[in-house]
Amino acid sequence: MSVKAKIGPSILNADLSQLYEESEKLLKNGADYLHLDVMDGTFVPNLTFGHPVVKCLRSKIKDAFFETHMMVQRPQQWIESMADAGVDQYTFHIEPVLDDVDEICRKVREAGMKVGLAIKPGTDLEAVTKYIPIADMILIMTVEPGFGGQKFMANQMPKVEWLRKNYPSLDIEVDGGVGPETIHQCAKAGANMIVSGTAVIRSENQKETISYLRNSVQSAIDA
Repeated sequence: MSVKAKIGPSILNADLSQLYEESEKLLKNGADYLHLDVMDGTFVPNLTFGHPVVKCLRSKIKDAFFETHMMVQRPQQWIESMADAGVDQYTFHIEPVLDDVDEICRKVREAGMKVGLAIKPGTDLEAVTKYIPIADMILIMTVEPGFGGQKFMANQMPKVEWLRKNYPSLDIEVDGGVGPETIHQCAKAGANMIVSGTAVIRSENQKETISYLRNSVQSAIDA
């Protein structure tokens, strides 16, 4: 495999009143990218932040890779504003826009961002496989999207295994309940991009935790 292990902490469980400080701390402790959860209160019942906050964060953090995880009903609505805010990868859920995935992917790429496609635990893998050629990354949710701190769903690992077997060089991300206790399942299945929220944010030693997660994944890649 030519993929590389990357750890992208989710700041959903951080102190959002200290968003810049929390983000800077994660990056200094070894995060490869920042996973920014954007929720609209419709596609998921929770509500977080939008492009103005992301733009403010980008104004202080110039070089880090920003991925926005768009848990929104109308992902096409926020493409231009997120690109303007300095987002590097626009990851959106296909469920509410099944008839428009091709068009949205095209617009995301035209806006200068990478394309990530996400599916919820209850969505069959078949729903996303036909779009792999036009995506940069596939996100397999290992919890129901919308809230942090949920229990890892190991029954989603066959999706990751199938993707890795059939697309050896594809970036495959997992998100939800991932930490030191569950990372080996993700690594063994073939995930290389790891979103970890609570386990990293609330760790007594963020640097050690991030390093452990990365080494676990990289060891599986190199095996």
